[in-house]
Amino acid sequence: MILRVLEGRVQQWLRQFPAVAILGPRQCGKSTLARKVLGDIPNALHLDLERPSDLARLRDPEAFFAANAGRLVCLDEIQRTPELFPVLRSVLDAGQRNGQLLVLGSASPELPRQSSESLAGRIGYLELTPFLLPEAMAAKDDVAVLRAHWRRGGFPRSFLAESDLASRDWREEFIRTFLERDLPQLGVTVAANTLRRFWQMAAHYHGELWNASKIGQALGVTHPTVQSYVSLLERAFMLRVLPPLEANLKKRLVKTPKVYLRDAGLLHTLLRLETDNDLLGHPVYGSSWEGYVIEQVLGVLGGGWEAFFFRTSAGSECDLVLQRGSRRLAIECKASSAPDLTADFHRAIGDLRPETTWVVAPVREAYPVGKAITVTPLPALLRELQHLRN
Repeated sequence: MILRVLEGRVQQWLRQFPAVAILGPRQCGKSTLARKVLGDIPNALHLDLERPSDLARLRDPEAFFAANAGRLVCLDEIQRTPELFPVLRSVLDAGQRNGQLLVLGSASPELPRQSSESLAGRIGYLELTPFLLPEAMAAKDDVAVLRAHWRRGGFPRSFLAESDLASRDWREEFIRTFLERDLPQLGVTVAANTLRRFWQMAAHYHGELWNASKIGQALGVTHPTVQSYVSLLERAFMLRVLPPLEANLKKRLVKTPKVYLRDAGLLHTLLRLETDNDLLGHPVYGSSWEGYVIEQVLGVLGGGWEAFFFRTSAGSECDLVLQRGSRRLAIECKASSAPDLTADFHRAIGDLRPETTWVVAPVREAYPVGKAITVTPLPALLRELQHLRN
């Protein structure tokens, strides 16, 4: 079993909060992680709310929780029963202890709102991503593992598939069932074919400045409709909207966000890129690496840091700026093993004045290229960032 980075945080937060929510896309490993955590807690109980027999046990939720007082109860796929949240509030208040409830939720646009309104002050939220690179590598740097993880993405069944063909088939089926079954079950009424076309178009614009009007014209829908699709897939953990940094630098700054597909494997599937050679010869190659690095960095940091990109109207730019209080870090992503740092990049670093700058590239060893600027392989950077994890 692959050890998940989030396991220790879940255990810690169960000691600090009456309830803990693990949110993330379907099939990213939430249930497996929860069972691992529950296995270390005597008398813990796991209910899968997609299983009719488990759901039936909650017909009278007040009686169920009264009968199981003193136990840690895990409710898996909680988005299927939003009506439970008001009851859960009274259960937690009556229990008067931490570690009463672990809830798992996936692909639900409304789940965070429903739970925060009902359980404010009683619940802590954690996001589980598909496998991160340190999890996939299991503490062993291996270029082949990195390439496979980048190409296949981090969803466990995709990454661990016995062949690239099996991995591709799993991702195709995931996309189909997510659009045709999962979203409609959550009340989404947009046609699956429409959302797939939008998702594919977003893949072609991966890592670029977002032009909702242009995409709306191509799809034959309005600008607000396009933005509603972005919001839907963002809240379902499929897209990341990276805002521009709007610092007071007396510069004319770009104010349009960038949009990325969060899982590189799904990006490659939607663009029909099946092999390393397909990816190497495609225009998305550089932006695919950029999005992949950003997801690994933010996944390892685990919250607490604000993330932006930086670009001025004159062309100075940096792919990722991390801020926390007065601290500022900068990361540039280069898919070349011999990265060329442009004058625009150096101007951006001069404007930003971060305490540290990393240029993340597929190199074997880190080396300095200027004052507080280091070219580094991704695994080395992620190990360094783990010390900054919230």
